[in-house]
Amino acid sequence: MVNAEETHYVCGLKKEDFQTTIDGKKTDLYVLRNAKGNEVAVTNYGGAIVAIMVPDKEGNLANIIQGHDNIQEVINSPEPYLSTLIGRYGNRIAKGRFQLNGKEYKLAINNGPNSLHGGKEGFNAKVWDAVQVNDHAVVLKYTSSYGEEGYTGEVEVWVAYSFSDNDELIIKYSAKTNKKTIINLTSHGFFSLAGIANPTPTIDDLECQINADFYLPIDETSIPTGEILKVAGTPFELP
Repeated sequence: MVNAEETHYVCGLKKEDFQTTIDGKKTDLYVLRNAKGNEVAVTNYGGAIVAIMVPDKEGNLANIIQGHDNIQEVINSPEPYLSTLIGRYGNRIAKGRFQLNGKEYKLAINNGPNSLHGGKEGFNAKVWDAVQVNDHAVVLKYTSSYGEEGYTGEVEVWVAYSFSDNDELIIKYSAKTNKKTIINLTSHGFFSLAGIANPTPTIDDLECQINADFYLPIDETSIPTGEILKVAGTPFELP
């Protein structure tokens, strides 16, 4: 495993810069390193990915994800979801309400009239329990209590990050609940394939492909209208 005393990594981050205590729970930096020596760095505050160091086509290592250099930047970020875990429910729930088994549940409102990414204090703002399994894997765990942000049921969540020798970052989510509920987990990564150190003002030189012929239009609060429209002839028709 990566030496626990080692504080300097290829990504340039330091463990001590991510160590603090919040409500009695300790935060830390977990660095995953594959056989090539490339790295992924994750903190257990919000499960934020703070660095992904991989080579470009010329073999030069570069960080390709937007992150932070220390724990205070993560906590106080004006972009609270920057490369963090999202839960209990990713994206918006209209008017912060949902029906389950004939009962209506009212959630915390934090985005106009809607509930976004789990509410006022979602999984992105929690200190997760963490176990670094080996050099290239770490598992985070968080227990969301009954009624948290208005959701029903207690939910135990595990998120496993692993970094393969093919430079693949693999994130696996699992959850267990004691009552029927809703859940929609994701990681809110902000990527720049040109490298964070060399930002591009536009995406003109980047290639993106989405295998979709249709899209869902949204209203003024970013909630789908219910229509399903073709991408042909719209800005969503990527070349």
